Amino acid sequence: MISEWENNLFGLAVVLYLAGMVLYFLYTTRRQERTSRLAFSITGAAFVFHTVAMVIRSAEAGRLPFSNMYEFTSLFAWGIALVFLFVEWRYHIKALGSFVTPVVFGLIGYASVLPKEITPLVPALQSYWLQFHVFTAILAYGGFGVSFGVSIMYLLRERKESADKTLRGFYQLIPNLKALDDLNYGAVAFAFPFMTLVLITGAIWAERAWGTYWSWDPKETWALITWLIYAVYLHARLTYGWKGHRAAWMSIIGFLAVLFTYFGVNLLLAGLHSYV
Repeated sequence: MISEWENNLFGLAVVLYLAGMVLYFLYTTRRQERTSRLAFSITGAAFVFHTVAMVIRSAEAGRLPFSNMYEFTSLFAWGIALVFLFVEWRYHIKALGSFVTPVVFGLIGYASVLPKEITPLVPALQSYWLQFHVFTAILAYGGFGVSFGVSIMYLLRERKESADKTLRGFYQLIPNLKALDDLNYGAVAFAFPFMTLVLITGAIWAERAWGTYWSWDPKETWALITWLIYAVYLHARLTYGWKGHRAAWMSIIGFLAVLFTYFGVNLLLAGLHSYV
């Protein structure tokens, strides 16, 4: 049973994330600064209500909210919103909201239809290492989610420039290709160390829970695949100068691997992590 406060705040967060997404879409058509400011403010308010709802749930459960599909999907959305709000505040790329807020809303919208009952932690989850594991995963996925949105913007502008040198309407809101490429790299470079810690803390937790550091469980395997994709991205960029088009596609493929690591493994493949 969840509290009325948590339920109401979470529902309000869902509605506000939706409103923020719609306003970002309106900004790309109307190109009015006040619309973008309102979109940012409402998305920020959604993030605050979302955070408070998770804090209430943690207090009621006596633990951090990471024991089931609902809780981690909510955290997934929260992590992407956190990184996105920071990036927009820092770099003022207002059009980015049109590409990232749909991901946030899609995740929290999906979480809203999942069972929300607070359940006791199974023995395998009763570990401080799991808390570190989930925390690093949320930051990693947040950075990768933003890089995904930036990469789509890059490919759209690149295609437009190759077809028509004159940028009009929505395309005028997208930063130049170099700025997008640099931001894509920055988001991946931020997230990759946390993804590395996901593997390390997960291995330590697995050893404490099941007596082995690595068992080739489907989620472990796909987490490693995800790590390898971004490792190749960084290696190719730093060693061979991969930038632009190829880097954008690598980021998109990497985030699709992130989504499959969570949703695909949970829904399609049975394993030790199926209860998450």
